[in-house]
Amino acid sequence: MSNEIKEFSSLDAIATHLRERLEQKKYVLLFAYNGTGKTRLSMAFKELGKQGNDEETTRDTLYFNAFTEDLFNWDNDLDGDQQRVLRMNTDSRFFGGLQELEMENRIRPLLRRYADFDFYIDYDQGAVNFVREHPSGDSTETIEHIKVSRGEENIFVWCFFLAVAQLAVDEQEAYNWVKYLYIDDPISSLDDNNAIAVASHLAQLLKGSNGNIKTVVSSHHALFFNVIWNELNQTKKAQPYFLSKGTSSEGYTLRYTGATPFFHHVGLLRQLYEAAESDQIYTYHFNILRSILEKTAIFHGFKNFSACIKRDSDDQDGILHARLVNVLSHGNYSLFEPQEMLPENKDYFRKILRDFMNNYRFNPELFPETN
Repeated sequence: MSNEIKEFSSLDAIATHLRERLEQKKYVLLFAYNGTGKTRLSMAFKELGKQGNDEETTRDTLYFNAFTEDLFNWDNDLDGDQQRVLRMNTDSRFFGGLQELEMENRIRPLLRRYADFDFYIDYDQGAVNFVREHPSGDSTETIEHIKVSRGEENIFVWCFFLAVAQLAVDEQEAYNWVKYLYIDDPISSLDDNNAIAVASHLAQLLKGSNGNIKTVVSSHHALFFNVIWNELNQTKKAQPYFLSKGTSSEGYTLRYTGATPFFHHVGLLRQLYEAAESDQIYTYHFNILRSILEKTAIFHGFKNFSACIKRDSDDQDGILHARLVNVLSHGNYSLFEPQEMLPENKDYFRKILRDFMNNYRFNPELFPETN
């Protein structure tokens, strides 16, 4: 697979392309920044699998995205302020036949990996009651109807989905219609530790599938993407892409990320290098450069990004170039209506970038020589 960039006119076209790729691959992984259209792409992919009419429609995709999270909503008992429950939209096919499948016993072992609270489902009311054990003297007291945090709620919904996905992977009759899993950003409110745990756990579930279900996973979280790519790359059945908006306002591009784990800072650095080489340097590129400098400074324990800027003989304290990065990365720049840099600023940009890449060595296979 080459690093060729494929251009698409719409998200529907990308969804069609992903289904075609899944004829040869079992997994497709997408890295994309927020605002690119990941959630809309997941819905376009789902819509391609719908057949029939409103009275009798068949589907082929079980998906997790922001719409899945919206199947749950809080009833905070505003009158009594005691019976707080998370209600489920039981009209959705997502919840079909769950009572007979003893979902609590399937969700609970998953939830215990990430959280210290418990729950009970009232299937008649379509409500989830969260509980937590609190020490009380020599014993413990069970507190019911607790309001969990947003992150804990997301973890619960994610574990709910995982339990349903496991039923599909195990070819349970109620989910024998599932041919694809599409999972978009399952870790939006998680810290890095849980991001690693979720990615590893998801990869193990997917690799444990011996059936014909194919999977798309999309994320804006570089660490999550990297971990799950490392895991699924071992199967030789995964296809990683970097999804971004194209040069036109309506277009999109897919770039194969290569056989190495994809880190978003490496991808950005390569983008900056290619911009410098082609002389297509825009004002927002200084914003990206500053972001990379700041992350590098933090990693190496410096207090300021200026420590990562090479100091010339006529600028021993590094004030000049640091000030340039400061000023030129704080303009009102748009990614969608980019303005080209002035020639003098282009020269400064190339020098700072070149010196940075010479001082901080990256995999030479990913970058040409910068000397």
